[in-house]
Formats: sequence, C-alpha cells, structure tokens
Amino acid sequence: MGSFSIWHWLIVLVIVLLVFGTKKLRNIGSDLGGAVKGFKEGMKEGDSAGAGDASQQKLAQGQTIEGEAREKVDQNRS
Repeated sequence: MGSFSIWHWLIVLVIVLLVFGTKKLRNIGSDLGGAVKGFKEGMKEGDSAGAGDASQQKLAQGQTIEGEAREKVDQNRS
C-alpha cells in the first residue's frame, strides 16, 4: 500500500463533486476563504492593540520589557 496516484485523487474528486455538487462546494470555498480573511484581520488588530496594552501593563507593574536598544549612529562619523 504505497501512496495514491493521480488517478486515485481524480476518482475521489469526481465522487466528491457528485455527492456535494459544484454550487455547494463553491459556497463552502467562499465561506472558508472569508473565515481565513477574517481571522487574519483579527490577528493583525489583536497584535497592534494587544502589543501596546501589554507593554503598558508591564510598565505599570514595574516589570522589564525585553527588547534591543540600538544606538543612533552619527552619519558624520564614518
């Protein structure tokens, strides 16, 4: 029992199309795409809002925030 060939996958695809129909599969695909898009937007909003809130809470509690300090290099000194 090795891996499936392309013919096995084509037969599975035809059976799925016959069972569900193209319209229902198209709706499922668009719903799934919308859910993924909403999840990504939520993660971006959570990162931008959550990062500021978390650092403010740590400062209020007196904890150290980890990060890198970079020295500003004077461009006249080369």
